[in-house]
Amino acid sequence: MKIVLTGSLGHIGKPLAGTLVQKGHHVTVISSKPEKQTDIETLGATAAIGTIEDPDFLTRTFTGADAVYTMLPPADYLNSDLDLVTLCASLAGNFATAIKQSGVKRLVHLSSIGAHMEKDSGLILLHRGVELALNKLTDVAVTFMRPAGFYYNLFGFIPMIKSQGFIAANYGGDDKLIWVAPSDIAAAIAEELEARPTGNNTRYVASDELTGTDTARILGEAIGLPDLKWILIPSQQMQAGLEAAGMPPKIAAGLVEMYAAVHTGELEADYYLNKPVVMGKVKMADFAEEFAAVFKG
Repeated sequence: MKIVLTGSLGHIGKPLAGTLVQKGHHVTVISSKPEKQTDIETLGATAAIGTIEDPDFLTRTFTGADAVYTMLPPADYLNSDLDLVTLCASLAGNFATAIKQSGVKRLVHLSSIGAHMEKDSGLILLHRGVELALNKLTDVAVTFMRPAGFYYNLFGFIPMIKSQGFIAANYGGDDKLIWVAPSDIAAAIAEELEARPTGNNTRYVASDELTGTDTARILGEAIGLPDLKWILIPSQQMQAGLEAAGMPPKIAAGLVEMYAAVHTGELEADYYLNKPVVMGKVKMADFAEEFAAVFKG
């Protein structure tokens, strides 16, 4: 198969490209950075250097593909000039335009857990907006991948653990949290790109389910702090802390609302109605080793 991937060689893109190449597919990886070309070619894939903000480039690159994988790029939440709503809507339009004009019939898009919510999900509403835009495509089989919370987001708590000795957020504690490893997401995406479903569908991806308390305990044991606690704090305190760290108020509010939906269980509600048949291979105990290396590094 001829498969085109957006996302360059990121946390998901690199293992995804490697897996597909090993399976014998002709893989093209889109990257905006020319310096990534050698790394992409070393994997055995073809590099397409350009930007997903250019629909003409996307159309040319998608043309002739049997399947395409799309995703929103990581955002710099500390950038006060960033207009996430406009950017995500624009990229969704570019993806849709390129899919239609190129004639691609199979699309796998990286969305997020919580995208079923029509309101009160904070930044996840951006993913819902992209899903709604891509759902309008006709004669295209679209699968929306909805991964759980990424393990590596836990790295963001390292400064707090080092300075205060605990984890604090407006979610966690005894809340049931769902975690996933990028490699497990990549494996699921690879399966979907090879599949030939009819119509549009959604697939959740998760690796482990733990309370915030258990998450802190496992990470704490790995870093030599077996009594590490995950403390619940009010949303107002969370908002103030994010703003003090330099995050623009609007983006901070989106994160706080998203985490509040985790605390109430609304963000995960549809996941529990449509749980993956098979969980990912990477468990929290496995990730804890990586966490410890970064913590101690």
